[in-house]
Amino acid sequence: MKKISELLAAAADSAAPVVRGIDDGRLGDPTPCTEYDVRALIDHLFQVVVNFQALAARVEPDFGAKPTAVTGDWRGRFGEETAKLVAAWDAPGADEGTAGSMGFPARTVARMVLGDLTVHAWDLARATGQEYVPDEAVVGELGPGLAEMAPNARKAKVFGEPFPVPDGASPFERMLAVTGRDPGWQPPGA
Repeated sequence: MKKISELLAAAADSAAPVVRGIDDGRLGDPTPCTEYDVRALIDHLFQVVVNFQALAARVEPDFGAKPTAVTGDWRGRFGEETAKLVAAWDAPGADEGTAGSMGFPARTVARMVLGDLTVHAWDLARATGQEYVPDEAVVGELGPGLAEMAPNARKAKVFGEPFPVPDGASPFERMLAVTGRDPGWQPPGA
């Protein structure tokens, strides 16, 4: 089993080119994550990356703050913040015990940010007409983990109802479908 920090590094490496490739003219475009346009989804992703650094260090995060990350060199900062995330979860003991006020196992908590980083990178890629190929080991870790979390995530309105996919769907397409996403989603008019 790979260390969670190695999986986070692989996910960050896959997400970074997508974030760097987002043109400012696309910030108002819709995403597969219907409650967010591109700008709001970038803000959300920054918030998740920063708050899960805190969770790795056993510090309570502030998810209540309204993020406004899309300012200045936000593309460069994304790389800096994901590097801090990887370092935080690579610290000795970060993936042991429990993390967060809900008392989840630390690896489960780390898997949550791994899922956000992977799924939202796909959301952003789809919304902005870019390619996105997730790391196979990341998908291998996330597929069963997200399927296990799905019932509670649906109750919390974090996941939508599972999207039906054909028998030949890839592991990543099946993973997206578990979160309620249509793996074939295209921007309106595409």
